[in-house]
Amino acid sequence: MQIIIITGMSGAGRRTAAHTIEDLGWYVVDNLPAALLIDVVAYLSQRQVDRLAVVLDVRSRSDLERLPALFDQLAPLAEPPRILYLEASDPVIVRRQESSRRPVPLQGSGRLLEGIQAERWMMSTLRAAADIVIDTTDLTVRQLQAQVLAAFGDQADVALQTTVLSFGFKNGLPLDADLVLDVRFLPNPHWVPQLRPQTGLSQAVSHYVLDHPAAQDFLDRMAALFDTVAQGYVSQGKRLVELAIGCTGGKHRSVAMAEAVGSRLNQAGWSAAVVHRDLGRE
Repeated sequence: MQIIIITGMSGAGRRTAAHTIEDLGWYVVDNLPAALLIDVVAYLSQRQVDRLAVVLDVRSRSDLERLPALFDQLAPLAEPPRILYLEASDPVIVRRQESSRRPVPLQGSGRLLEGIQAERWMMSTLRAAADIVIDTTDLTVRQLQAQVLAAFGDQADVALQTTVLSFGFKNGLPLDADLVLDVRFLPNPHWVPQLRPQTGLSQAVSHYVLDHPAAQDFLDRMAALFDTVAQGYVSQGKRLVELAIGCTGGKHRSVAMAEAVGSRLNQAGWSAAVVHRDLGRE
């Protein structure tokens, strides 16, 4: 098992880092008491989990000092854990905590700055042992995500994952679609008696839809549009996108076009899966 320990100062971006690593396919456990690390690793190893990220913060307190010994005990089950430590300047943490209206763990009844300084001192040993230290003082959320992706993702991880979804407008718009395209401008196979019982997955219906000159023009323009939009998504740290293609019932035109779009995107190097939401509902 590969293990990442995500730790550092409160308000420095642990939650953002954890979400980014989770999007890479890691199993993430948030705010785990350090003493339970071995039990969690043993449990997940039995369930074939091979990438685990654990968020540890100052609330583990004295257990943090036991981490080197705990890491040694993990040797039969896992590779040596890597530690990602996030920090930021005191003024920035104060501003972030005040905007969220939350105290830091060691603040108690004292001042916010006193709690931050106590936490920084208690976490200093762990910081010294960290494999990667990211200072988020001057980073935006997107910039932090990019640094985490660069540290822990490979090319397959950071690529945009696309779902091409066919649907019927009569059954409602997909609520989670990022882009919606309407192919009801194409001739409808529903009005061709021999094609009506078939679906867009059949060769006859596919040819009927895609051989229309407007369909090919649509495909060409869609591919150029998606290339522009997708590169923007990647630069902004977005990894999952849903492209919805609709016709009236979601049986003929949208299905045939979704298959063609998925094929076109995969040929262009984008990872695309095709899903037919309403096929079989007619």
